[in-house]
Amino acid sequence: MVRGKTQMKRIENATSRQVTFSKRRNGLLKKAFELSVLCDAEVSLIIFSPKAKLYEFASSNMQDTIDRYLRHTKDRVSSKPVSEENLQHLKHEAANMMKKIEQLEASKRKLLGEGIGSCSIEELQQIEQQLEKSVKCIRARKTQVFKEQIEQLKQKEKALAAENKKLAEKWGSREIEDWSNKNQEGGRGDEESSPSSEVETQLFIGLPCSSRK
Repeated sequence: MVRGKTQMKRIENATSRQVTFSKRRNGLLKKAFELSVLCDAEVSLIIFSPKAKLYEFASSNMQDTIDRYLRHTKDRVSSKPVSEENLQHLKHEAANMMKKIEQLEASKRKLLGEGIGSCSIEELQQIEQQLEKSVKCIRARKTQVFKEQIEQLKQKEKALAAENKKLAEKWGSREIEDWSNKNQEGGRGDEESSPSSEVETQLFIGLPCSSRK
């Protein structure tokens, strides 16, 4: 299967952008290493991720290579002043960059629902499709987060149920033991409270002695 040509523009999806960055970064570092080994070249590579994380490679000392580069560029700039042609080229590049920035800002405002009064039907349909696609991605991620949270709660529920079962078994056996001990103590108390000797009784029949004459 033939892969399509990659368009040279910013990847909008954050996950895809991060995956592409990791793959291209590793490939670039590998190529720099191969170039330094195969060609005996002094190679230094510095990469900053979108989150400002530093990745670097140097076939020798990085600081020495940077100092060598600064000396070389200093000598080259001092020996060759900026020509009118180069200046015009830089101005043209700066103008193009400003134009791209303005286009991105305008696209951002349209996605927020601002400045769409002058948009055509085709442009509005494109904005609508892009928003629907973004909403689908957000909802899919939201559903995934909910599922992960539910699974975590289920795991906690199982752990609590197991802990409750252990506590119930522990306290249940203790209550049975206490009940048995109380019964044994109660039996002993009944035996101690029963009379151990016979009680003598006398029965007198007749009038009391005080009434006898």
